[in-house]
Amino acid sequence: MKKLFAMVALAFTVFSCGFGSSEKQQEKLTFYAGLQEDHAAMIAERFQKETGIQTEFVRLSSGETLARLKAERDNMTASVWYGGPVDGIVAANEEGLIEAYISPEAKNIKEEFKEPNGVWTGIYVGYLGFVGNEKILKEKGIEMPKSWADLLKPEYKGEIVVAHPGSSGTAYTMLATMVQMMGEEQGLEYLKKLNGQIRQYTKSGTAPGRMTGMGETTVGITFLHDGIKYKKEGYSDLIFASPSEGTGYEIGGVALLKNAPNSEAAKKFIDWVLKAEIQDLGKTVGSFQFLTNVNATNPEEAKEIANTKLIKYDFDWAGKNKKRLVDEFTKKTNAQAPKK
Repeated sequence: MKKLFAMVALAFTVFSCGFGSSEKQQEKLTFYAGLQEDHAAMIAERFQKETGIQTEFVRLSSGETLARLKAERDNMTASVWYGGPVDGIVAANEEGLIEAYISPEAKNIKEEFKEPNGVWTGIYVGYLGFVGNEKILKEKGIEMPKSWADLLKPEYKGEIVVAHPGSSGTAYTMLATMVQMMGEEQGLEYLKKLNGQIRQYTKSGTAPGRMTGMGETTVGITFLHDGIKYKKEGYSDLIFASPSEGTGYEIGGVALLKNAPNSEAAKKFIDWVLKAEIQDLGKTVGSFQFLTNVNATNPEEAKEIANTKLIKYDFDWAGKNKKRLVDEFTKKTNAQAPKK
């Protein structure tokens, strides 16, 4: 009888362990990524390897992420928004799409780079500026623009590429920067004039840097760290400039999504990406932003843009006014966000 009881107990233990193992194998996390695809892929692979949680991501622009979250409101696919300007996360929070979460790792994030109630926590900081193709500039006899005012000069007509603020967080940073620097009326009027200089609006904020490096345009407006990445990848004609009047910047953030299909795995992920050693991994795949963890080491490559003059950019205001300002921009310029 004792032998039979022992066999039954062993069988139950094996069954229980097997069931637990099966549950572990089924644990899955999906995040929407607003940073460069190679960075997101590296993070997904490392997190899965370290935790055993099956991890997938979808690379989307900020505008695409916000639209998808609205569509998926009642049946969320992803659990985390990772990377891209926090203006978009603030806008999503206004729509009731974010679950506040204060990570225990947030104690190591500088105060100015996190929302106090846990709506978002910053993972990096990127400065908005200009990239130019030095070879083309010389061929055309044009100087590299050094100010927002320069971009309106006749020689830059048809020579500038920038993303559309309706699809790109990078371009929305530019829109919000102009309004915060100049006031809404003057800022939108400036962007209307700039619209007459634009060769192409792209969907993605990183595209202008790549296109400039490839010689498809003379000047691009983008985050400068993306330009540095493309130069390191072989686009040697790229040069950089920071607007003399001052410029806006992004805090790339991470946030927990409301009704996340796997909120516990999502919290583990958020805790993990906020660690200094994980932030430090970005430079291994060409992400040269300034980092938010007090123990992380900023990449050497970012030193050349460290003296960029920054405005006092209001992220909360920018996020809460995003839809209205994008609508005003579209009305003022008649420029539509590209579908591809």
